[in-house]
Order: sequence, then C-alpha cells, then structure tokens
Amino acid sequence: MRTWKFGDNIDTDAIIPGRYLVYNDPLVLASHAFEGTRNDFAKGVAPGDVIIGGRNFGCGSSREHAPLALAGAGIRYVVAVSFARIFYRNAVNVGLLPLVCPEADAIPDGDECRVDVDKHLITCGERTYPIEPVPGFLLRIADAGGLIPFARNLEEVDRCTGSQQ
Repeated sequence: MRTWKFGDNIDTDAIIPGRYLVYNDPLVLASHAFEGTRNDFAKGVAPGDVIIGGRNFGCGSSREHAPLALAGAGIRYVVAVSFARIFYRNAVNVGLLPLVCPEADAIPDGDECRVDVDKHLITCGERTYPIEPVPGFLLRIADAGGLIPFARNLEEVDRCTGSQQ
C-alpha cells in the first residue's frame, strides 16, 4: 500500500471539485479525485493505497461525493490527525475506514505501509505509528462496504432467522 499525503484542512472540494457533484458513480468521481489539488492522484492511485491527512481532513461540504470518490479509487483507509465529523461519518457510510493517528504528520508521502486495525498500528518501513481504536460497530459497517450493505445484511439475517424488529 502506497501513502498519498495531504496536509491540514483538506476540504471536500479539494478531494472532488464541485463541478463533478452531478455524478454519483464512484468510478467517475475517482477519475477526478484531487483534480487541481494533486493531479497525479487519479492516474497513480492503486487499490489498497492509503490517504494520509493532517488536521481537519474532509472539512467543507456534507455531501458523500468526496469519500465516494476515494472509495471508487480503491482507497480503504484514510488516516489523519483529525477529521471533520461529517466526513468521518460519510466515509464509514460508503465503506471507507477513517483512522485517527496523532502522528500522521510524520508518515512520509509515497511510502509503502501496512495498516493493522486490530493492533492499532500503521507500519511504514521500520517505523510504526499508533492509531486510535475504531468502535466495533463502525468496523462492521465499513467491512460490509458501507451503511446500506450493512443494513441489507441485517435484513437478510432477520429473514433467515425469523427475527422481527
């Protein structure tokens, strides 16, 4: 997994410019991710790569287009010192896992890294960086691919077991 590093206060318009908000297809959005901010991203990102941000990552719009663009690009983890609350929740809702790492500023751009959610660590080369534990229910939502697939799975379990809510 390669790291793509960004700084503080990366807003949703930097992640996906407003002119592309007419699209909802994650692959279309991914092809324009970070356009005008980091033009090498859309062509160079590979599935499994990791976004590294500073403070207040994802500030700005409440639309889900920004995390949807990252998911469409094959991003699984967005690691930052802190997140805008609405981006954090929208990321989980579309199947991304936002990870809070107080030392994210020290993670190099372009490094190969491994994320171990269970051990609460990111390893880049010989260096490890702690990440805050993710609540289990958020992990389950992200692992399901987002809130809608998670809810559909619950409905399926209820149908199979005969449970009623």
